[in-house]
Amino acid sequence: MKRIVICALLLGGMLTALAQVDKEKLKTGNKKSPNAETSVTVNGKSLWIAYHAPSVNGRTVFGGDKALQPDDSVWRLGADYATVLHTDAALDLNGLAVPAGEYTLYVALDKGKWQLIVNKQLMNAAGTRNQWGINMDGTTTEDPAKDVGRVPMTMGKPSDLVETLKITLSATGNKGKIDVAWANVTASVPFTVK
Repeated sequence: MKRIVICALLLGGMLTALAQVDKEKLKTGNKKSPNAETSVTVNGKSLWIAYHAPSVNGRTVFGGDKALQPDDSVWRLGADYATVLHTDAALDLNGLAVPAGEYTLYVALDKGKWQLIVNKQLMNAAGTRNQWGINMDGTTTEDPAKDVGRVPMTMGKPSDLVETLKITLSATGNKGKIDVAWANVTASVPFTVK
């Protein structure tokens, strides 16, 4: 009986390790939206976000119908492949329970009142590659049926234009924050590591 339990635990650990997203496969080599990553360790548990960082390049990014990301749309929180959050620990993300695992992140842009979307879909429908962040028609690939949930973000404005998208994880003790800054907007959401 001991052998069965030990084998089950080892197999479970191997499957968890195999299920982890390979960050190298998320990298596209797109020089206009380079690969970026932010990470933090809290109580020995690793959290990271892998994304592609687009630049403003003189465009109107947020706010209005002619913006790159118009109001009342869902943004893939980056460029190219969908942005991925990995957490070794369960999180309380501003009131949303997020189990340990990996997720794609999007943002619902509601006229300056953003919501961070945590989604369970990591691979495309065929399961052949990581989830792309946007469809050919410009719509997002975020599937509300696969959402863990949505949480409000605290909005602000940077002192200067933020040319290249910057996502930052920070933590003190078991509490932390996800900060997003791009163009003329900042947004953040607190989390607690369980």
